[in-house]
Amino acid sequence: MPKVVQLRSAGVSAIFDVTAAAPPRLLHWGADPGELDETALAAIAETADPPVLNSSMDRPRRFGLLPTEAEGWSGSPGIAGHLDGNHTTPRFALTSYDVTAGELLLRLDDAITGLELALRYRLDQYGVLTAGAEVHRPAGEGRFDLAELRILLPLPERAGEILDLTGKWCRERSPQRTPVRDGAHRRAVRRGRTGHDAALLTVVGTPGFGFRSGEVWATHVAWSGDQEYVVERLPEGAGVNRSVLGGGELLRAGEIRLAAGDTYRSPELVFAWSGQGLDGLSERLHAHVRAFAAHPASPRPVVLNTWEAVYFDHDLERLTALAERAAQIGVERFVLDDGWFAGRRGDHAGLGDWWVDADVWPKGLGPLVERVHGLGMQFGLWVEPEMVNLDSDLVREHPSWLLSPEAGVPVPWRNQYVLDVANPEASAYLLERLDALVTEYGIDFLKWDHNRDLHEAVDAGGPGVHRQTSALYALLDELIARHPSLEIESCASGGARVDLGILQRTHRVWASDCNDPVERQSIQRWTGLLLPPELVGGHVGPATAHTTHRSTDLSFRLATALFGHAGLEWDLTACSAEELEVLKAWTGLYRELRELLHGGTTVRADVLDPETLLSGVVAPDRSKAVYSWARLGTSSAAHSGRITLPGLDPSKVYQVRVRTEMGLPHRHEVAAPSWYTEGVTLPGAVLASLGLPFPTLAPAQATVIHLTAV
Repeated sequence: MPKVVQLRSAGVSAIFDVTAAAPPRLLHWGADPGELDETALAAIAETADPPVLNSSMDRPRRFGLLPTEAEGWSGSPGIAGHLDGNHTTPRFALTSYDVTAGELLLRLDDAITGLELALRYRLDQYGVLTAGAEVHRPAGEGRFDLAELRILLPLPERAGEILDLTGKWCRERSPQRTPVRDGAHRRAVRRGRTGHDAALLTVVGTPGFGFRSGEVWATHVAWSGDQEYVVERLPEGAGVNRSVLGGGELLRAGEIRLAAGDTYRSPELVFAWSGQGLDGLSERLHAHVRAFAAHPASPRPVVLNTWEAVYFDHDLERLTALAERAAQIGVERFVLDDGWFAGRRGDHAGLGDWWVDADVWPKGLGPLVERVHGLGMQFGLWVEPEMVNLDSDLVREHPSWLLSPEAGVPVPWRNQYVLDVANPEASAYLLERLDALVTEYGIDFLKWDHNRDLHEAVDAGGPGVHRQTSALYALLDELIARHPSLEIESCASGGARVDLGILQRTHRVWASDCNDPVERQSIQRWTGLLLPPELVGGHVGPATAHTTHRSTDLSFRLATALFGHAGLEWDLTACSAEELEVLKAWTGLYRELRELLHGGTTVRADVLDPETLLSGVVAPDRSKAVYSWARLGTSSAAHSGRITLPGLDPSKVYQVRVRTEMGLPHRHEVAAPSWYTEGVTLPGAVLASLGLPFPTLAPAQATVIHLTAV
């Protein structure tokens, strides 16, 4: 009888065939069929072989957990490599397995390559399946060049449409869809960081799936370096299934060479299934992320970042006045951005010299930090440790610390180059300087930037992206170990390093350098596919956006930034008294709602009009909810009709009211629906099934609707 292991949690089941005589394989991943006895599990394994096809192998093609040509798999291999050009056809066999507390650990070895492999699958309490691999070379001459290592899971026939994300600087995380076709849909990242165009999640689902409907399967590569996502379908299928989903670290030629005693650990892949569309995925993934040890437990403070307020023009008197104005309106964290360190009067010099500029700050940062802390605010500082300018004392003294080929430095990017963090001396220097700054000034928060791709990232040891990423993680881990209360933001010229590898050791991401709320509505909506709102920094800028030069109303900017870790990036000393009063009311509203916003369930309606967006957060007990109704542009329809409110409890009755603290939006109508101006009390069943007629807003406007169960 086959040996079959079933992992079950939160309505999800993963069933594995671990019969020693055959390669281990995944029989099912998706909706939980309930607890199955040995007979039922054996029956699933016995019916998991496809027919033997014409002009094909003389036995059924099985799709194992580490698919190779040995099983007749002609798609992307689970593992590939060579030993001096030979030993390229591994045949891994299962040697043992263990099942403990929702986790399956499989051990395999291969007589051809001499490699040992461990595969680990864990189904957590939220129904999220994580998987990783470890390759070990116990003995042998020479080095085994590991070229590819992927985690691939089979998908059923009905998984017929792909959704992933793309983008660019200031327009990150734009959705794109395509049917599943024969061949590979491959998203390869060769940027040395996650990238503005990162897939974020690759989702495969029943055709037409939406936020609130459809069955979907998804994966995320929890890694901050080169990576790969794959959806692949062959005419003969993948065993009894139709296609596969997965990925892993994209390895450069010669990057991982295993000598005797060496081990390679893959990034963790995060898999999630939902029978209730993309919102069902997000609910599982948000809970998974909120369980990270690094996930912030304290309320997310209102932030003011100085970049768009002063840029490089640092002056104690001016910044002190800005801090005082910020405290008056309810800001709780003041962040000094780029321009504070030695020689940094523009972006062409100074990177790497992490000493306070004595010409600009003759008494150091102490006077500003003391004033900020005295006003009851946290103090934050911008750094970009992984980058350098050639015009810096660091490079002049240590040119060998550059991550570059022998032929010379790569093409500059924003006047900067990459520091080889994997160089122990360079890493020790960064740790010493950052530790000293945090200690001397009592720094509460670091905005950790990363403003270029890692092209030609090689050193004396060969390709360097894997080592660079691992060294970054080690640096962050040690800095946090020394300063457990320190919080760090992952910023990479905006949103180019948003992944669950970096978020296991940082406390929020900067979603985009673009604060234009028209763009931000979409950027934040799709970032929220993976991340809960409290991890996504969103700031209110001046009326005319720095990046797009579009002008928008204050109420729209405030309503957009509310649905995240909210802050400002604006010279408040230039604001009118009326603007300051509105900002103060807005920070008060944020503090009132942030427990809900940062602890509830994210919901998004499938509104047919692409120019309108309805999204919100519902409390775990569904006693409260807050929604944003936004219009980006005009539409051909005169009004939207009834729009249903997702996520509510049909058995509860809700008081519905519009929050006016930010000001009311402009509308493209003579009169709004009566409920909008007068409020209304309705059963959740009515709001969820019939909905409300929403006002027709003018373009670039939003309104915030607050529901409370009565």
